[in-house]
Amino acid sequence: MTIQKKVRGWLLKFFSSFSLAIVWCIVFWDFFPSPKENVLKRENEEILSQYDLLSNRVGRLYETLSDLEQRDDNIYRVIFETNPIAPSIRRVGTGGADRYENLRHFHNADLIIGTTRKIDMLSKAIYVQSKSYDEVEMLARNKAEMHASIPAILPVSLGADACRITSSFGHRIDPFTYVLTPHRGMDFGGPVGTPIYATGNGVVEACNVSAGGYGRHVIINHGFNYKTLYGHLEKISVTKGQKIKRGDVIGLLGGTGRITGPHLHYEVRRNGNCIDPINFYFNDLSPEEFDALVEAANSTDQSMD
Repeated sequence: MTIQKKVRGWLLKFFSSFSLAIVWCIVFWDFFPSPKENVLKRENEEILSQYDLLSNRVGRLYETLSDLEQRDDNIYRVIFETNPIAPSIRRVGTGGADRYENLRHFHNADLIIGTTRKIDMLSKAIYVQSKSYDEVEMLARNKAEMHASIPAILPVSLGADACRITSSFGHRIDPFTYVLTPHRGMDFGGPVGTPIYATGNGVVEACNVSAGGYGRHVIINHGFNYKTLYGHLEKISVTKGQKIKRGDVIGLLGGTGRITGPHLHYEVRRNGNCIDPINFYFNDLSPEEFDALVEAANSTDQSMD
C-alpha cells in the first residue's frame, strides 16, 4: 500500500471519528447539562420563585393600603368633615413606557417590569397616604378650633317674650306667589331690635345693606367649609373682615328686604350648599328641647320671605 493511500485512510478515520465526537457532544450537551448549567438552572428557578413571592407580597400590601385608604376616606375624614382624596390622586401614574426600557434586555423582562411597576405605584400610593395622614393629624390638632367654628347655637333667644320659629328648612309656600318653593334656611319671628348672635367663630365675609332679597344681612365664614347668613336685619353691628366669636352680637332683628313681617332668616351653608340649620343647635338644647324645636319647625308651612 502506498503512502498516499495510508494517509488518505488515516484522514478518513480521523474526520469520521471527529464528526462522530461532535455529534456525541451535541447529544450529550442537549440531554445531559453540565454541573454549571444545572447550577444556573436552579438559580433561575429560584429567582422566578422569589419574584412570584415578591409579587404576592406586593398584592397583600396593596390590600393593606386599600384598607387604610378606606378608613382614611370613610372614618377619619368624615369625623373632621373634609373631602376624601380623589382616586386619580391616590393612583397617580409612574411615568411613560421608557421608564422601564433598561429592563427589557433581561430574561423574563415582562415579569421584572410588571413587578417593578407595581412597586413604583405602591411607593407613590404610600407617599400620598402618608401626606393624607399628615393632613388628618393637622385636623386633629385643630379639632378644638373646628368645634368652636362650626355653627352650634341658636342665632336668637327663643321664648314667650322673645322669638319663635315661623318657618323651617325645606319646601314652603312663598307668601308673595303662593307657590311651593325651596326655603333655604329657618325663619325666627320676633320683636324688632332683638339681638342676633353669631353661631360660631369666624370672619365676617360680607355686610350687605341692600333693600331687596335678604335686605340688610351678614355672612360669616367659619372656615372648615362652613358659612352662615343672617338676613333682614334692622341694624348691622359688625364690619367686613372682623373676627367673630360664637355668641357675639352681629346685629338686630328687623324687617328689611322682601318679607311679610319682622324676622331673622338664618342659613347654614357647607361647601356652598344650604343645609338644614336645625341640626346645628347641639350646644344650646337638651334632647327634650330639641324635640320640641323640631315639632315647632314641622308645624310651619309658609315662609315669611
